[in-house]
Amino acid sequence: MGRSYADIGMRQVLRAELEVKTPSDRGTGRAWERGLAVDAAVPEAATKPTRVGYARCSTAQQELQSQLDALADAGCDPVFSEKISTRIKVRPEFVKAMDFARTIKKAGPRQRVIFTVHEMKRLGRGAAELLAIAEDLRHHDIELELLTGPLQGVYDPSGHGAALFAFFAGMAESEREYIREKSLEGQASARERGRHGGRPKVVDDDMADYARALRTQGVTVPQIACKLVIPSGKNKGEHPSVATVPPPRRSRRGRRH
Repeated sequence: MGRSYADIGMRQVLRAELEVKTPSDRGTGRAWERGLAVDAAVPEAATKPTRVGYARCSTAQQELQSQLDALADAGCDPVFSEKISTRIKVRPEFVKAMDFARTIKKAGPRQRVIFTVHEMKRLGRGAAELLAIAEDLRHHDIELELLTGPLQGVYDPSGHGAALFAFFAGMAESEREYIREKSLEGQASARERGRHGGRPKVVDDDMADYARALRTQGVTVPQIACKLVIPSGKNKGEHPSVATVPPPRRSRRGRRH
């Protein structure tokens, strides 16, 4: 069986924190002599963060190696990568990368963990998704690193990088407002052209008048439905259901005629 993320994460943290520096004048086979006082070594974990890399491209024709090379040069270990369409909501390797980063942070809360991508568009597809990812990173105190682009740098969600996470939130709100405005503009434009929202009518006004005329002649509802033909929509050319056949009009006194 393979090792779990928790096992791998704990090994990396312990390897950094338990490393003991040995003076150059001491070693196996040498008699012990008291030497000069040696300052306590700073744990490597305090200076070297754990970088978890993620690379993505949308299609098989797009090139992925340059991202992998850049992540390796930045010291990312491990690196998760995948070729997956932006239309797919769940990205398996991205989920694994985030799970790994959370596991490392849980195993060593004082260990710096940085989630690294080549550029921001590799992180998420839209402002709303970026906000959700940023909030997840902030909640687990995981830093975000962008290797290229106008926002290149390392961002600490609880420190100086909080402004970027606030920027993601503003982007998401702006995107939602933009979509809402475009939807309202489209509806207004359609109304001006005489088009209204909703599903097309199964029975138009002419069909309704014809159906009521048949009813006054004593024709049954199933027979009327067989005589009607839907004029438009996905059911064009078919007969409407019995429930769709218009009822008789009511007179002012409430009597049907």
